[in-house]
Amino acid sequence: MSLAQHKLLRHSLVAIWLTTALVSVWELHGQSRELLAGLPSAWTEGRAPWLPTAIILAGAAADAALGLWLAFRPGRSAYWAALLLMAAMTLLATLIHPAWWLHPFGPLTKNLPIAAILWVLLQDTTTSPPHP
Repeated sequence: MSLAQHKLLRHSLVAIWLTTALVSVWELHGQSRELLAGLPSAWTEGRAPWLPTAIILAGAAADAALGLWLAFRPGRSAYWAALLLMAAMTLLATLIHPAWWLHPFGPLTKNLPIAAILWVLLQDTTTSPPHP
């Protein structure tokens, strides 16, 4: 893969993660909270009403950190971290609301091509010298 192709794929992932972090916080009391509607009500209304906010902010912080890592210090560790974080968030989202797999805007199905991009970037870093 050429350096330009590698950078295009990497920068597209940076844009996804940084935008997701920003939008998650921007929509903290709107769409972000609605996405957690599948959590047990005992968690959100009873003993831990702070839990949805904590989950959203933790996810946004992880997304921002990963986006910045991919932007400024890309490499195998960053790509593996991105793949693992995406897998963990996908599993958590599936447990909260499995129907998201069938959503027309693909909030979970979009993770399949993201995983493919990360896999390609991982393979590229093992077969070629590090990219600046």
